[in-house]
Amino acid sequence: MLRGAGTIAREYVAILGVAPLWSAAQGRGTMKASDVPRAVAAAMSTGSSLDLTVDDAIVLHDSNKLTLRLLPCDVLARVAPVAHQVAQFEIELAQRLAESESPVAALEPRVEPRVYERDGFVVTLWTYYEAAMPREVSPADYANALERLHAGMRKLDVPTPHFTDRIEQAQQLVASRDRTPALVDADRELLGNTLRSLRRVIGERGGAEQVLHGEPHPGNVLATKNGLLFIDLETCCRGPVEFDLAHAPEEVSEHCPDLNQDLLRDCRILVLAMITTWRWDRGDQFPNGRQLGTEWLSQIRAALDRYRLDVRR
Repeated sequence: MLRGAGTIAREYVAILGVAPLWSAAQGRGTMKASDVPRAVAAAMSTGSSLDLTVDDAIVLHDSNKLTLRLLPCDVLARVAPVAHQVAQFEIELAQRLAESESPVAALEPRVEPRVYERDGFVVTLWTYYEAAMPREVSPADYANALERLHAGMRKLDVPTPHFTDRIEQAQQLVASRDRTPALVDADRELLGNTLRSLRRVIGERGGAEQVLHGEPHPGNVLATKNGLLFIDLETCCRGPVEFDLAHAPEEVSEHCPDLNQDLLRDCRILVLAMITTWRWDRGDQFPNGRQLGTEWLSQIRAALDRYRLDVRR
């Protein structure tokens, strides 16, 4: 049976020194309520079919995919609709990174490491980690773990999306009045100009690019007895490391002395513009999403004024 209530994890993004924001970093809402029981059943039956003992499931996180703790076998299951997933890509990356001892969550060792499909859902099975105490993560440890992850990713020779693909998705959303009907003209122009201008400026800076996590915010970092581990590798893309650091609290970047600070600033504003755009999507299901979208529009304007950035050109 299902005995846990669905939750949205607190995913923080530090933007230009302001307080951490509660955000769905790349606009993820929740799984349709009508799909949740079926998704839970798919995970439980998948685990049982693999000779894992599954009598219960606790919902740990509800976003574009459902994350469950299967009991008593103590396995983490991630479940997503077949049409909206890149599970195979994530599994392959996890295996490659584990081989280089990168700080990533491991797949469940008792079953074959692959994507399982059942009742219109894909299910992947991972090691469940008990949270270590204290829950607070020091910026220095965070920076060290992300540096180790980037080092492992630099060794990967795998095709990945470019970070600008995500910007393009946001630009298309802003351009579509049908998909963002509540966005007034002045705000639509602000977001469109910011996304276009910073995409160009970041490209012109010519920073070195590599495989990135894509969303290494605190919601995707586990504090375990074995140290910090990154999860949710489906967002991996190629770009400058400053794009990854733009998702982490500002204090983390202070422990990364080799960053291009101007590029990091541009990436932070860019990420803020992207997550603001998702909040105006007609289909956005994030709690208080419209309120956050309004607040973040004001923060974008303040940041552009503070740094005297003219995005209208």
